[in-house]
Amino acid sequence: QVQLEESGGGLVQAGGSLRLSCAASVRTVSIYAMGWFRQAPGKERELVTAISGSGGSTYYTDSVKGRFTISRDNAKNTMYLQMNSLKPEDTAVYFCAARRAYASSYVEVNEGTYDYWGQGTQVTVSS
Repeated sequence: QVQLEESGGGLVQAGGSLRLSCAASVRTVSIYAMGWFRQAPGKERELVTAISGSGGSTYYTDSVKGRFTISRDNAKNTMYLQMNSLKPEDTAVYFCAARRAYASSYVEVNEGTYDYWGQGTQVTVSS
């Protein structure tokens, strides 16, 4: 069983930055592909970005490319999301998720295959 806990959310003005963290309670986090999802009010949850177990492969949805950066520190069992140039449309609850991966370079973009989820952290961007 993998437990995930997000932190770092908050209220920020448009153009500002936030860094989210996702701490995983697992012995070997490098065997898990991980991702960040978000859900805005009245909308479906969507994949924002994902990263392979090794950290060497990543995926970004078009709306955040060039503004958000996903990374992970496997020694600390933690994944990060650096969010810059935030926009009001980035306002959402952000969730981290993980699934067992069978290749260190594998990036998972299918929401339905993630097995473990955090509780979410609210990010609010004011205009």
